[in-house]
Amino acid sequence: MLKNIFDKTVTDEILNRIDKLTFSKQPLWGKMSVDKMLAHCNVSYEMAFGNIHQKPNALMRFILKMMVKNTVVNEVPYKKNSSTAPAFVIKDEKNFEAEKARLKAYIIKTQELGATHFEGKESHSFGTLTSTEWNNMFYKHLDHHLGQFGV
Repeated sequence: MLKNIFDKTVTDEILNRIDKLTFSKQPLWGKMSVDKMLAHCNVSYEMAFGNIHQKPNALMRFILKMMVKNTVVNEVPYKKNSSTAPAFVIKDEKNFEAEKARLKAYIIKTQELGATHFEGKESHSFGTLTSTEWNNMFYKHLDHHLGQFGV
């Protein structure tokens, strides 16, 4: 069972791990720089809270729900060097401190809203999710990329 991102203790643990990142931190695997990794992690929250990413059309949503959803929302950790959706590919350099602050704010907002806010909430790509599925999606993505940078 994955840790509960809606629990303040777990949130604080994740925030402490993020605080250990530095601009010069190198990944243990993969190609992303630390600033791009933070921006990449922010995309999940942008999709959950904002309307800046174009939603997939009905056919693509069906395909994502059938072929990708379970991998994203289950409790199985991501493999190193897994492929990512195009919306999550960060090409430009980003401001490390700004992306770090944004990610921390999103994580705190998620924890403060709590699991009940996410129960039955529509996701950008997968339709309605349970709070457990939201937790798994958020927590394992963060854990994967923080582990990528050795924190």
